[in-house]
Amino acid sequence: MNQILVTKKLYITPELKRKKKIYKFDFFLSVFLVCILISFCIYAEYARNRDEQVSQEILANMNITEDTTVADSNVLIAVLDDAEQTEELNSNTEAEEIKNANKTVQTTQSGYRYSTIATINIPKISVEYPILDGETDSVEETEALLKISPTKFWGPEPNEVGNFCIVGHNYRNSRFFSKVPTLENGDIIKITDLAGQTINYRVYNKYEVDPTDVSCTSQLTNGNKEITLITCTNDSQHRVIVKAREV
Repeated sequence: MNQILVTKKLYITPELKRKKKIYKFDFFLSVFLVCILISFCIYAEYARNRDEQVSQEILANMNITEDTTVADSNVLIAVLDDAEQTEELNSNTEAEEIKNANKTVQTTQSGYRYSTIATINIPKISVEYPILDGETDSVEETEALLKISPTKFWGPEPNEVGNFCIVGHNYRNSRFFSKVPTLENGDIIKITDLAGQTINYRVYNKYEVDPTDVSCTSQLTNGNKEITLITCTNDSQHRVIVKAREV
């Protein structure tokens, strides 16, 4: 019996004790790092839920004048004389005045000023958000606004001739532009401006580009009204581009 105890005691060497301490330290360090990672994930999800709530509050409080004068976009309008051209110009001026009157400037928690210029509604993927527009268009400002809602990236004002480009985050869930990569040709995207005019845009192209490729922002639309949605791929290595044209 004593021989067994002595033999067992001989196996517990200083080296073995040192390794045991190292293993114990590594174990507690791993547990600590896992807790930190879980806490970070929980906070990130909380921040996204908070930003989603802010976006929906902006949407609910938007000033949009109901438009009862916008003609169907499929109706052909013939301009007969200068009087009708003047009337159309006055109508456009009135719409601009309504938009400006309904535009309100707000400030993010980080101090960036922005306006809400339109709403985007994509029925197929149940997306409805305000579209924000910053004052400076700096990278830092755009990043701050993207945490709140989809944001204007380039182009004319909403529902005007040209290519209105909108960028939004892909959180790989149902928020913001996460489901935009699932859109297909023929799907409808609705843009409502501050004058209350809603225009339907039909998707006609979708592709991926490198993050540095901004050719999708080209304003060569042959006089058409177009929109471009920009978001990340699920692995964040490329950008998904969705092009749509007025119906």
